[in-house]
Amino acid sequence: MLIKKRRKHGEVQGPARRESPEKNAVEKTAWRPGNVLSPAPALLVSCGGTPEWKPNLLTVAWAGNVCSDPPLLSISVRPERYSYAIIEATGEFVVNVPSLREARAVDWCGVVSGREADKFAATGLTPAPALQVLAPIVRECPLNIECRVRQSLPLGSHVLFLAEVVAVQVSTALIDAQGKLCLEKAGLLAFAHGEYFTLGRRLGHFGYSVRKQKVDQVKGGQAAEKGPAVQAGRSISPRDAGQRTARSLIPSRPVPSPASRRGAGGAAGHEFRRRKPRSAGPYSRPKR
Repeated sequence: MLIKKRRKHGEVQGPARRESPEKNAVEKTAWRPGNVLSPAPALLVSCGGTPEWKPNLLTVAWAGNVCSDPPLLSISVRPERYSYAIIEATGEFVVNVPSLREARAVDWCGVVSGREADKFAATGLTPAPALQVLAPIVRECPLNIECRVRQSLPLGSHVLFLAEVVAVQVSTALIDAQGKLCLEKAGLLAFAHGEYFTLGRRLGHFGYSVRKQKVDQVKGGQAAEKGPAVQAGRSISPRDAGQRTARSLIPSRPVPSPASRRGAGGAAGHEFRRRKPRSAGPYSRPKR
């Protein structure tokens, strides 16, 4: 059942929601405070590539965007990690966003130390030159974000590196004919509560919940713009709304009124002529 409310003048209407009979039956249990924010990105961070430091890879999940202008992101690294000293010394790193094909390498790089192995050689991943930093990118990853450290913040178990994005490289196969970056085709990974996942189906663009849709036509040729849940005082399903939207975009021929079928001018200004009587032929029925 859809819940409908009368909207006052100037009031912003929220998205339509469905009334659940079990709304008040949801039970909650106290959980210990911890890192349960999920999902998180599963990332490969590359660093080094200088005469003092060989190229290395580090798996990171505690990462995210923090500012749009200037573009900033952060990663959190334990000080005992081999890569921590490299990033602290060079002030540079690359966030490589992996796909499903690199999932096994992502996990392996998180449990093996760079002190013991050459991670690029062991995983078969290819180091490639970056545009603005000395640290290499991972060629196989669909998205490579080159970063330069602005600030390091000791927080406790981790040190947060606040960095500026100085260059980005993307796989050409993810750019369509219009120049749009289609990351939904990349098969990106997610990390939640110690497990890896792939992203699911796309639900909509940012702002789709407030975008009005054309769902029907009214008299006079005006289109009624209503939300996908309510129109003309009754509820309709999103599927019906989509079908009506499709039908409303198809031009239709004017329907003649009964009067116009009898030969009079229609309401829309269309005239229909009477058919001429058929001429009597050799096989026509004689008049009685």
